[in-house]
Amino acid sequence: MASGDGIQVPSRLPLLLSHEAVLLPGSTARFTVDSPRNMHLVSQRLLRGTSLKSTIIGVIPNTRDPERDTDGLPALHKIGTAGIAVQVVGSNWPKPHYTLLITGLCRFSVSGLLKERPFVLAEVEQLDKLEHYTTPITEGASSSEGELGELSLKFYQAAVQLLGMLDMSVPVVAKFRRLLDSLPRAALPDVVASMIRTSNKEKLQVLDALTLEERFKRALPMLTRQIEGLKLLQKNRKMSSGPENEKRVRKGGVVSGRPFNLGEEPEDEDGDDIAALEKKVHRAKMSDAALRVCLKELNRLKKMPQSMPEFSLARNYLDLMVELPWSKSTKDCLDIQAARTLLDNDHYAMDKLKRRVLEYLAVRQLKTSLKGPIICFVGPPGVGKTSVGRSIARTLGREFHRIALGGICDQSDIRGHRRTYVGSMPGRIINGLKTVGVNNPVFLLDEVDKLGRGLQGDPAAALLEVLDPEQNHSFTDHYLNVAFDLSQVLFIATANTTATIPPALLDRMEVLQVAGYTREEKVEIAHRHLIPNQLEQHGLTPQQLHVPQDTTQDVISSYTREAGVRSLERKFGAICRAVAVKVAEGRRGAATDVSAAERPPQQGGKSPGGGFSAAAPPEMPIVIDHVALRDILGPPLFEMEVSERLTLPGVAVGLAWTPLGGEILFVEASRMEGEGQLTLTGQLGDVMKESAHLAISWLRANAKTYHLTNMGGGPDPLEGTDIHLHFPAGAVTKDGPSAGVTIVTCLASLFSGRLVRSDVAMTGEITLRGLVLPVGGIKDKVLAAHRAGVKRVILPKRNGKDLEELPANVRADLDFVTAADLDEVLNAAFDGGFPGTGHTHTHPHPQLSSKL
Repeated sequence: MASGDGIQVPSRLPLLLSHEAVLLPGSTARFTVDSPRNMHLVSQRLLRGTSLKSTIIGVIPNTRDPERDTDGLPALHKIGTAGIAVQVVGSNWPKPHYTLLITGLCRFSVSGLLKERPFVLAEVEQLDKLEHYTTPITEGASSSEGELGELSLKFYQAAVQLLGMLDMSVPVVAKFRRLLDSLPRAALPDVVASMIRTSNKEKLQVLDALTLEERFKRALPMLTRQIEGLKLLQKNRKMSSGPENEKRVRKGGVVSGRPFNLGEEPEDEDGDDIAALEKKVHRAKMSDAALRVCLKELNRLKKMPQSMPEFSLARNYLDLMVELPWSKSTKDCLDIQAARTLLDNDHYAMDKLKRRVLEYLAVRQLKTSLKGPIICFVGPPGVGKTSVGRSIARTLGREFHRIALGGICDQSDIRGHRRTYVGSMPGRIINGLKTVGVNNPVFLLDEVDKLGRGLQGDPAAALLEVLDPEQNHSFTDHYLNVAFDLSQVLFIATANTTATIPPALLDRMEVLQVAGYTREEKVEIAHRHLIPNQLEQHGLTPQQLHVPQDTTQDVISSYTREAGVRSLERKFGAICRAVAVKVAEGRRGAATDVSAAERPPQQGGKSPGGGFSAAAPPEMPIVIDHVALRDILGPPLFEMEVSERLTLPGVAVGLAWTPLGGEILFVEASRMEGEGQLTLTGQLGDVMKESAHLAISWLRANAKTYHLTNMGGGPDPLEGTDIHLHFPAGAVTKDGPSAGVTIVTCLASLFSGRLVRSDVAMTGEITLRGLVLPVGGIKDKVLAAHRAGVKRVILPKRNGKDLEELPANVRADLDFVTAADLDEVLNAAFDGGFPGTGHTHTHPHPQLSSKL
């Protein structure tokens, strides 16, 4: 307490509005100042003042945050405390503020406000006499004072008892014990009430007590309550942990680096938390092995000082263990009809994926203990692999969690770090379970084919135990170091290709191929999902914008060439933005199409502003026709070029598979006089180069059969002739065996001088004996041919079974030829057959209808 000798409280005091603490006379407290009024008080009064009186201010409580009362003065308490600002510290982080250390002198009441801006200045009336705070209790207490003397003596004895319950070897406790004998009687209830554990409401009751007798009556129950609480806590500690723990309790009340406060018992609080944590451990219903580990950690935690670094590590570990859903799960929704409806509403097509989900539901109805399957969706980007995983979770009524695996090159991201490392944490699997709070969620492992491999281990190998149905019932994370059951988790992985997935990992997953969409499917998806979604995102309504199906087909065929629908959605976004400009300009009129007849002549079909325009303002709804489409999206990006490229001998069309979907592939060949050399260009891999050499060898071996000659008319096609074989799109690397039949057809056209049919595309691997072997990616390749306007597709005969996966409209539009050898390929690739083949084109066997 600061002495009040020679200090007189002014009759006019600037008021510091406090909503966070209550200052009592004789005590010292810190206040954070960041409101405008209080900031002005510090800068204009405390920082500029030179005399002692200029550092005396009034601290008055108010019940509301002064930062929120920028317009008017908040409600002030009727009584405040005059105090001396003994320290002022300023800071700019995290925002400008001051920290004041203020020692209370005496109480005052507010007589009236002199001004409210820039800080509050009030006329005050002093209520306490400062000299009362300088008389020791031993001199002030006497038997003649009656009840006041008894109260003061009882209060003094209770304060001594409280200090006796604490460890006197602590310097702060010993200092306060010595100070207690010389503390003035009038200051005793104020000082003790400010140091024991009390609320601001209770401190206000002490502040409002104007007589010393009433002050003792209000502070004594608070002091008694504190003593009883310490007694009970010491008794519990003594019963549970013995003398050593009691010694630790007696050292409570002192926290390094913080102001001394008898009410603060960090060890006791920690003891309560540990007891609550122990209850949580028993209620978590974890496995026996995990429970033994947790109880062992709890025993270590009880014996460990809080200052040790291992204390926080053990505490964080136990917190994670009790938060994990060891036995908490959600109930599956097993209504197959409702699930079918939900899946159909969320996604168009994707029949194989939907059928697999319904099969899982049906089996769960028959057997409730079914383990969660491990499914991998493999397909090009933009076909809805991730979104269908979210729909599956909604269908089952389960929690959904997505884990992005792209670019991960550290196995600790999957298995976690061992707790011996600083900053260790569990892996993404355990973290995901903690996040969802149940042990049977749907986990989507996105982009599993893009896992890396670095110096920190192989994350794909770390996934082996996670995705093995026979092992994941006892998955062990390095951080937990105990087994956790993942068998009820439904794992769904997504990938663009299986080529980069390690075989051991791929063997543990059930692969479902997700092919690209046909043009008809894209039209349906656009009008069911994409266009409504873009209208909502751009603030438009169907009454303002209408996109006919013909326009949607134009966008699909002329402005996008992809297996998925991401680019298609972006094109519709561009259309919506252009229409949003017209709507924002407020143009109205009669409903009319934005057609070419209504437009003024323009150069290049575009308006000066770069968007679509009309002679008259377009009226709602704005209908997008092919002319408006060209104005918005520009000239078509893709055209049907197959027939234009096949106007000379030596050109054939192949079908290729890429992670982005199927593509058509042109093969061009030319010959000139030379020494029989073969030149290959177009960024070809070794396998494709070998296919070209195979094709040359087979044609040379069968040149007489097919009447193939060189430039001079000789029987050897390469004699005196150089061959140049080129694959356009030379910047793109190409490899694989499926271009073999295309190379043979291209060279046969070159050597025979006949044109390949302009509406035919082909795929298949060849052998030196002229056999056609099956290849992969048939559905993607056929869809690419369908998008390019091809009418006939030549496939290996053993790939005929893959045609069943094609949509019925695609099978109806295309003529499929399944070839077992190169004779059948050449016969189907040329009009009227090929000389020497002796075969005629035969159709494949008719498709059988399924009974399911």
